Amino acid sequence: MSKGVKIVTIGGGSSYTPELMEGFIKRFDELPIREIWLVDIEAGKEKLKIVGEMAQRMWDASPYDVKVHLTLDRREALKDADFVTTQFRVGLLDARIKDERIPLSYGMVGQETNGAGGIFKAFRTIPVILSIVEDMKELCPNAWLVNFANPSGMVTDAIIRYGKWEKVIGLCNVPVMAMMQEPKLIGKTTDELVYSFAGINHFHWHRVQDLAGNDVTSQIIEKLYEKDNGLPANIFDVPFFKEQLKQMNLIPCGYHRYYYRYEEMLSHMLEEYNDPNIGTRGQQVKQTEAELFELYKDPNLDHKPEQLEKRGGAYYSDAACETIASIYANKNTQVVVSTKNNGAVPDLAPDDVVEVSAYIGSAGARPVAFGSLPPAEKGWLQVMKNMELCVEEAAVTGDYGLALQAFTINPLIPSGETAKRVLDELLIAHKNYLPQFSEKIAELEAAGITIKDEIARNLAKEEVVTVS
Repeated sequence: MSKGVKIVTIGGGSSYTPELMEGFIKRFDELPIREIWLVDIEAGKEKLKIVGEMAQRMWDASPYDVKVHLTLDRREALKDADFVTTQFRVGLLDARIKDERIPLSYGMVGQETNGAGGIFKAFRTIPVILSIVEDMKELCPNAWLVNFANPSGMVTDAIIRYGKWEKVIGLCNVPVMAMMQEPKLIGKTTDELVYSFAGINHFHWHRVQDLAGNDVTSQIIEKLYEKDNGLPANIFDVPFFKEQLKQMNLIPCGYHRYYYRYEEMLSHMLEEYNDPNIGTRGQQVKQTEAELFELYKDPNLDHKPEQLEKRGGAYYSDAACETIASIYANKNTQVVVSTKNNGAVPDLAPDDVVEVSAYIGSAGARPVAFGSLPPAEKGWLQVMKNMELCVEEAAVTGDYGLALQAFTINPLIPSGETAKRVLDELLIAHKNYLPQFSEKIAELEAAGITIKDEIARNLAKEEVVTVS
């Protein structure tokens, strides 16, 4: 790496890319980048060009001479890479909209990384990430893979478990947002507090201490009911029951609202689903993205616009770029990551991927021991992790029975005939991205299974195959 660092971003045409560039520019003194390659697919060619030109303008406006390369050839980009970041979405935002609308058409949660939608995002993403890993084994065997592709925890687990690739760290901006927002609630700064996280991606809890070792979790819990609680833009703010949080003396991740306040979250989602002027979160994001790309086209724009924070990815670069800089410079910075458990959370197996506080250095992530969770949280966590393991295996094998098992065990999917119907419709809706399920999909189509939701049905008809 003495000649400078080569970074490859797969899904480089994403609206998040300027956030990533900002983070790299900020850390150039400790992470001397030589070149950046942004990779996308044919369907993302126009966005890649727009974002790539903006990324180059951002570097040109900095004091650093860094070349941004754009390509649709993943293998060309990967050769001799030092770090590979992944932020792609198989099927683009239209796939997300189908993941949301089909479950909601049957009165169940339709969400990007939770419930039926999260399961199908994993089904589409895991085979692609494993093909990327195979290319990396050949073209950049010493590179680190830093994954932001959702569902980040399951994808990272599959990379290790099925891809046999250990040099991987999974990331999410949700813990970063908590650590940026919560200290203000009790008149502190982030460096005046010590955070400890444990769980899995989008399903973790954390506790907080001050520098004298005093637990201040309960103080923050009290303040969560008085001020802005720093939720990501994509989560509807239904307050947790205060008595529940005080009993556990842990702060749940924002996504726990789908589990702890299921009725209220579902009611809100159905309201938006049924309102043609609002639509699901994916439909809203599609509009936000269109506005962002119009901004990115401005030849005078050479910095990240404020509107990007509406996309739900605030502080993305603080997680991704700090992790890469910490590996490169052996900084041993503490970051919340998805990594192999190795005993940090004894309620799960040592080889399970968990989302925990960890020290990041040249050897990767060294998780900080959290200890066992209380009975309620332990029960939730074990159910959710084993659901994820079923999803991952089904994504690799195409085992329909195992997919049905994952649906049955998932707390956001009421079990029964309706759940099976939603599974079947989602398989048909995403058939171009699910070759592992092709035999079952053909059987379902022969039986006359069709998609109930009109918008999802039309999107499926118009779909263009866009697998990285």
